[in-house]
Amino acid sequence: MCLAIPAKVVSLEGSIAKVDMMGNERAIGTDLVPEVKIGDYVLVHAGFAIEVIEKEIAQETEALWMEVAHAYEEE
Repeated sequence: MCLAIPAKVVSLEGSIAKVDMMGNERAIGTDLVPEVKIGDYVLVHAGFAIEVIEKEIAQETEALWMEVAHAYEEE
């Protein structure tokens, strides 16, 4: 099973992107998605962008992750 988290690309330098991942900034590799641009949303797995996705899909997925996180907080 693969776990990938959506993130927004905020800067690019060569094949390294800085992304905003639910409020946290990370540096990731973009070798698998050479077409990526600043402002794009990507799925990140193991430190690499593995797919460019639509903004709406990223936002929906982030909302689901937040629901899961809040459910654990309530236990």
